[in-house]
Amino acid sequence: MTDFRLRPWWRVWLASGIAAAVVFTLLPYGWLSVAVSTAISVGSCALMIAGARAHGPASRNMWYLFAGGIALWAVGDLVYAWFALIQQSVSYPSLADALYLSAYPLLTVALFRLTRERGAARSGNVIDSAIIGVAVGIVYWTFLIEPVMTDRSMSPAARLVAAGNLTVGVLLCAVIAPILLRRGSRTASLWLLTAGSAITLLCNVVYALLPTVFAEGSQLVFGGYLMAYALFAAAALHPSMSRPVLADGDSLGRGRLVVLTASMLLVPAILLVQGENDGGGRLSWGAVALGSMALFVLVATRMSGYIARVDSQARQLRELAMCDDLTGLPNRRDLERRAATAVGEGTCHLVMIDLAGFKHINDRLGRAVGDQALVAVAGRLRECVREGDVVARMGADEFAVLVCDTLPGDGDAVSARLTEMLRHPVHAGEHELLLNARLGVAEATGDIGATELVRRADTARYAAKASGGQLVNYSAELDERAEAAERLGADLRHSLDDGDFRVVYQPIVELRDARVAAVEALVRWEHPVRGPVSPAAFIPVAEDNGLIVELGEWVMRTACRQFATWGRELGDRAPQYVSVNVSARQLNEPGFPDVVAGILADAGVHPNALLVEVTETALFAGRTAVEAVETLHRSGIRIALDDFGTGHSSLGLLRTVPVDVLKVDKSFVDEITPGRRAVIVDALIHVSNGLGLRAVAEGVETADQAAYLRELGYEYAQGYHFGRPVPNPFVETTARV
Repeated sequence: MTDFRLRPWWRVWLASGIAAAVVFTLLPYGWLSVAVSTAISVGSCALMIAGARAHGPASRNMWYLFAGGIALWAVGDLVYAWFALIQQSVSYPSLADALYLSAYPLLTVALFRLTRERGAARSGNVIDSAIIGVAVGIVYWTFLIEPVMTDRSMSPAARLVAAGNLTVGVLLCAVIAPILLRRGSRTASLWLLTAGSAITLLCNVVYALLPTVFAEGSQLVFGGYLMAYALFAAAALHPSMSRPVLADGDSLGRGRLVVLTASMLLVPAILLVQGENDGGGRLSWGAVALGSMALFVLVATRMSGYIARVDSQARQLRELAMCDDLTGLPNRRDLERRAATAVGEGTCHLVMIDLAGFKHINDRLGRAVGDQALVAVAGRLRECVREGDVVARMGADEFAVLVCDTLPGDGDAVSARLTEMLRHPVHAGEHELLLNARLGVAEATGDIGATELVRRADTARYAAKASGGQLVNYSAELDERAEAAERLGADLRHSLDDGDFRVVYQPIVELRDARVAAVEALVRWEHPVRGPVSPAAFIPVAEDNGLIVELGEWVMRTACRQFATWGRELGDRAPQYVSVNVSARQLNEPGFPDVVAGILADAGVHPNALLVEVTETALFAGRTAVEAVETLHRSGIRIALDDFGTGHSSLGLLRTVPVDVLKVDKSFVDEITPGRRAVIVDALIHVSNGLGLRAVAEGVETADQAAYLRELGYEYAQGYHFGRPVPNPFVETTARV
């Protein structure tokens, strides 16, 4: 019988079993009621076995054991019916009582194992069951078992069987109570087991503790047992029974605490009840004393286990709070703590490491490869440091090494090893990656604290990143530069608001006749106090603080409006297009292509009259930048690759990014000198011609350079030889070729 064929039967059997149990409660005791009860119990046993075989759970043997316990109860019912209906005489105890009693151990073990996670026998659930069992057992002993054991009107065998039934009832109660108090999610099968267990517990309580109620409604109690059988069988038939039971965390939930507290209060309650009823007569001191001691030991054990678990979780949380989950290295918080200790003990060095271009790896190869690269770098760093030094991950692509100096020069030696190691490629899966690391080093001297040490190392790292070098040692001069950059940034903000910037235009000429074919828009800053500020000074600051986005938009808007004005005023003499530089920060700004489209629409300029100049570095800023360039190109805007040839993968970009114009960097044009062949400039014109691109040579300063470029086949150039950047190049005198 397959899982598919069994799937609808759990509903059918559940409905049929509950209906039959209801019918049983309405029938007088006789062969018909025996037939109904036998059908339910035997059918439940058979379906439990069928469900366990079909679904194949890990707890299959426990289901067999459970079915065996129900089968013993069913056989006991038949033996009792034989004595009562055929022999018309039922002795006590009888074979039926032996069968009933022998079923309890099987049911108790099976129910415990089916409702707990595998291995949970070592958890607090066992102790909770023991606490409930001992507390309920004291009640049973005081009011039921002890009176039975001292009742001389009963035979020893009868007393033993009666006490045994009560004792195993206590055991079953101790197993079922934690099931009802279980926290967390339950499968449908576990819900059915829980419902059946609740009904069984209720029937046991009525049977043992409420004899008057049982005498008046025994058929109803037995019907409840039959309903529990149907629920147990439905639990075995449900497909979710094959899923393992998930632990509820062994947590002391509110309900469980209430029940455990009530269990503890049963002991003094018994003393009060017995003392009131007996009028100071004999009390069950032995049972109460032994039970109290057992409860004390169990509660102490439970609390010690709970406290140990809380301590373990707190320790794990502390470790997680101080550890990077990807590399296993200490994180920033832990490094600062260790740095505080190292600074207090003596001289130490802190090396901050930044992996330049790492974001490009994530965007191009995926985050999984990036994570592998970080793990590989972490392993390399561990290998480079000495015992006692600390390697930490500060976040993203930043690492730190705390060098605890023991001898003069230790910090420099470790820094040199790190620099050399980071020059070599790392392996990330199938990829071999070269990560350009930038290192900043700071020494803990004087009375500086850990926070200041980290700040100084970060300052040195930023300086290395800005300068393009690999390693920079901290000095007070770096702080002065940083402060100057901050002041310059604040001035940038004021000047943007006050209108201190202006746009100038450098002509791009046709080499054959020196006619101005286009212009490149460049920004200039006339500071009210400082005077003219070089773009080389303020553009990096604007890039760093984000003002380049606002400034770049203003430049583009101004240039497009001026281009439209020239078109109206100059006619055929107007430039073919205007070229505007766009930074990496702008390309990564959300909605940048829409901003450009809005500027063109406002100025009334056609998209193909705008040339957007981007650098290779800007395109390496991430996939967002490349997508922005592709969107601009699809809208009709032309793209120029600025400073071409200075990057490490220029030719690769030509295959992946839409480009219309190559701007050959000035450094290659400078190689054009009398008697010397400029090989790179010669090669680049062949590359551009072969790809169908327009080449523009930048930085042409002499007539010899212009003539050489024209001989090589260059059609366009720009530089001081043709004209400096001015507000209106069409009224300026340009040099002749």
